[in-house]
Amino acid sequence: MTPHLEIAHRRIGPGEPVFIVAEACDNHFGDLDTAKEMVRQAKLAGADAIKFQHHLPDEEMLPDAPMSANFDEPLYAFLKKHALRLEDHRALKATCESVGILYLCTPVSFKAAQELHELGLPAFKIGSGEMTDIPSLLRIAEFGKPMILSTGMSTFEEIDETVRALTARRAAFALMHCVSEYPPRYEDLNLGVIRLLQARYPDLV
Repeated sequence: MTPHLEIAHRRIGPGEPVFIVAEACDNHFGDLDTAKEMVRQAKLAGADAIKFQHHLPDEEMLPDAPMSANFDEPLYAFLKKHALRLEDHRALKATCESVGILYLCTPVSFKAAQELHELGLPAFKIGSGEMTDIPSLLRIAEFGKPMILSTGMSTFEEIDETVRALTARRAAFALMHCVSEYPPRYEDLNLGVIRLLQARYPDLV
């Protein structure tokens, strides 16, 4: 059986048109008007969907977590200043619907996933950092919506464990090859991993 995933009536998988997701991330710096313009530009660029992130800093990390070398300030402080609020996500979802592009979002905690589920999110995009958080993934799977899981930073053995857990729950999910390097160097892209993922998990998209 050829694997496919369906998100908002869009069939994704072998033999189907490429499904292009524009990455909005937190590049709006918390400005809703900027985020809305990103939606419009993603639509003009031909993307099928645009993906934001829903951060609840106090659900994700401790205020004194070690600072990453690629930030000028602690991530906790950055998110406290720049993370979109739930009402902002509601407005962005409406903007997406008005211009004809699919709104997606990454919850970075289970509470964020709960809020996005109540908002009517059609699918969950799981970030590389949460790929191995199996307890949270199993709870998110209970919402009954498709999940796209990024595999950056994970070993094949870790991916195996997550795949086994979600498969046992009959969750609908896909794996995404991801390079956790921003921006990645060409020599680090290693797109051949996609073929390895397809061979290792033939029943997944």
